[in-house]
Amino acid sequence: MTDDTGTADGRETTEEARVTADGRETTGDRGAADVAAATEGAGDLPGPLVGADWLAERIDRTDVVVLDASVGAHRGAGRRIPGARRFDLDGALSDHTAPLPHTMPGAGRFTEEMRNLGIDDVSTVVVYDTAGIYSAARAWWMLRAMGFDRVAVLDGGLPAWAAAGMPMEDRAPGGTARTGDFTARPRDGMLVGSGAVAAALADPGAAVLDARSRERFTGDGAEPRPGLRPGHMPGALNLPFGEIQRGGRMLPAHELRSVFRALSGERERLVVSCGSGVTACVLALGAELAGYRAVSVYDGSWSEWGRPSHLPVETGEPG
Repeated sequence: MTDDTGTADGRETTEEARVTADGRETTGDRGAADVAAATEGAGDLPGPLVGADWLAERIDRTDVVVLDASVGAHRGAGRRIPGARRFDLDGALSDHTAPLPHTMPGAGRFTEEMRNLGIDDVSTVVVYDTAGIYSAARAWWMLRAMGFDRVAVLDGGLPAWAAAGMPMEDRAPGGTARTGDFTARPRDGMLVGSGAVAAALADPGAAVLDARSRERFTGDGAEPRPGLRPGHMPGALNLPFGEIQRGGRMLPAHELRSVFRALSGERERLVVSCGSGVTACVLALGAELAGYRAVSVYDGSWSEWGRPSHLPVETGEPG
């Protein structure tokens, strides 16, 4: 998880990795060159979301890497897109030394895991999950937070791929991909801690959006993790992540803009939260598609804020 400074790996930002929440580089020549190397050619992607046809036309390219970021009961189950590699959010791609679930690992660990998956700085990565659009957006956001822009989410995930009649294969034991040359370059502000969230709640130019169900948000529904208080952050707004999808796919951009505007008004700075930082990234994906450029994900989300602590909680509908 991040600390309150908002760095992706919880450490002081370095001179080669200071980038603002909207992706603007703020350091010297070395940082600019590194970021350019990581993002050059990202224009091959039509945006942060691709369809099954787009991927099918490119899946045999040696520079294209397909990642399965399924979690929970969907992790490692059933069939997969041919050649897909496991982005294991429940395993190596969370920091299990941290007290919270799905905590972002540090830059060194992330670099190692991406290289183990055969990802290069010039790879084009497409992420999916077997539930549709659920956990794939977390992998997309993590890569973006580590300075890598050549990544997109497969709209509709594996169900959409199968519905389009695309090829599938039985899930084989995890093979060893060649080692890639990926290097993480953490960006400031894309993953934030509780201090940054508290500041956003007090900022009239920011909106904090909670992707959990309405029942969990109001406190009428039980939290799936024991020991957490019911309810929500005072001043937060509820946008269940499923409400920005239709039939398991993301809403069109104009509809997403309408949904976000209805909640946030003219506020352009968004901080998104959920239970453990996974489905908050679905909101981050929707916000990007809607045209927002200053978006942060609260890494600890309700798994941190909902713990017994000094952090304020209220129940019921927002006043």
